[in-house]
Amino acid sequence: MAEVRVERTEDGFRAVNGRGASVAIGDGDTEGVFTPVELLLAALGGCELVTVEPLTAKRGHRMARLAATVQADKIATSTLGTITVTYDVELPEGDDEAGDVLKAVAERVHEKYCTVGNALRESMKVEQVV
Repeated sequence: MAEVRVERTEDGFRAVNGRGASVAIGDGDTEGVFTPVELLLAALGGCELVTVEPLTAKRGHRMARLAATVQADKIATSTLGTITVTYDVELPEGDDEAGDVLKAVAERVHEKYCTVGNALRESMKVEQVV
């Protein structure tokens, strides 16, 4: 089970996981914090990269740089448009196969193996208990 506790702090909100990691959450006007939508985008980018990296490395192709920018436009008050994940990669020097391996792995991860991406594409039940 995945679980995160979100609680109000003196200057906003904080999400904390069971391993003690935390992230500050606030509105778009607050410095040094993520908005909830930014956390959603970070979750998608993080899910893809932490899945792609070991799969490419396992095949002997560790990228010199592996990053991604995740963007979405707000198209209505509470609605995002298409979310775009753009990879920023530096291939390992002298590895002519790395680009093809990365592309194949990244496509499979994006379409099938990223839990966050799957959750965003599929209709999921979200319950609230107050």
